[in-house]
Amino acid sequence: MPVHSESLTLQTKTVREIVNITPQVKAALEKTGLREGIIAVTSLHVNSAIIINDEEPGLLEDIDEWLSRTAPAGEDYKHKGRFESNAGIHMQGLLLHHQVIVPFSEGRLDLGPWQWVLFVELDGLRPKKISLKIIGE
Repeated sequence: MPVHSESLTLQTKTVREIVNITPQVKAALEKTGLREGIIAVTSLHVNSAIIINDEEPGLLEDIDEWLSRTAPAGEDYKHKGRFESNAGIHMQGLLLHHQVIVPFSEGRLDLGPWQWVLFVELDGLRPKKISLKIIGE
């Protein structure tokens, strides 16, 4: 079964940002010519996430507020890190996950009408790498 690997690099303009990467995922799939299979979209960083959800601005604000309430930034965590104390951000990444699997059929992503592949920057202003692994036939 053919496998295609590709990577994206993103750098957000703000510390917390949600970026629709569906067009880049579609473009990567189109390059392969594959018709049926799956794409693993993986953030290679613990302070970011990949989700599938609606891109409605109010929902994106709700996600941001939910993350901040559920795993707030602060110094009261045991994790001190090598360079910074960002345990709250690590916990937020655990809530959202670092990867999604997107099936595709007839050369098109199998996403519902309000579903988008979204990169969630949790602690930004540094370049972040995303791996795309496309497996199919």
